[in-house]
Amino acid sequence: MDVVRPEFVPDASLSRGEMEALQRDIAHAAVFADDFDFDPAAIGVADRETDAGQRRLGGASPLVAGVDQAFRDDEAVSAVVVLRDGEVVERAHAVEPVEIPYIPGLLSFREGAAILSALSELDTDPDLLLVDGSGRIHFREAGLATHIGVTVDAPAVGVAKNLLCGRPRESLADPLPEGTRVAIEADADVTAPDGTVIGYAVQTRQYDSGARHINPLYVSPGHRVSAETAADVVERTCAGYKLPEPTRLADSYADEVKRGSG
Repeated sequence: MDVVRPEFVPDASLSRGEMEALQRDIAHAAVFADDFDFDPAAIGVADRETDAGQRRLGGASPLVAGVDQAFRDDEAVSAVVVLRDGEVVERAHAVEPVEIPYIPGLLSFREGAAILSALSELDTDPDLLLVDGSGRIHFREAGLATHIGVTVDAPAVGVAKNLLCGRPRESLADPLPEGTRVAIEADADVTAPDGTVIGYAVQTRQYDSGARHINPLYVSPGHRVSAETAADVVERTCAGYKLPEPTRLADSYADEVKRGSG
């Protein structure tokens, strides 16, 4: 995948104020609505008659890429795993120096260079990116998935394990049943108008017993995807695990590369 908006390539040498200003520009350029030419219902549900029919009518099923990172000393290891119909079709990775520490809200300036390098190694051109990190659920509506999605102008979804900001429409204090979605709204910490749905807490898996519980994922649109479609896609790609299969496999691949065996 190629960089389409070079002015948005993460630059770790910028001051914090310059980084935040760039994020506001990225959010202004982002499209938080469905803008793609594939059928999201064809993702993650291979070998069903209806899906086979959709593929015959609309061509090949969408390519979905999972993106995740690992760290090795002062290096970021970015891994990308591309799937079609749940089958791996390509893997790529890149290793880049880490130039700044972790700062909440500025993750893309720490990890973005490695991700863009890994994406540039792909032979395929994914229809959708699932990125381990936030999208619109971000103080300036420009989390890692938004920054990367806008820079390469590709549909992207942020899949985070923790809630960075925003206000859940319902309490998340108690364990949620599997399949539950709770809207995350913009509040005073987010630049979007108050009450705007910027993503969802999505309970992709849950234990049957009350003795243990699994926390939800925080799913948000990165670019060219709506909040609702982002949640739909994540639910469809969780093959019995908490994480979507593309990012779960990317996480494993990143660790493999980190250990020197990838």
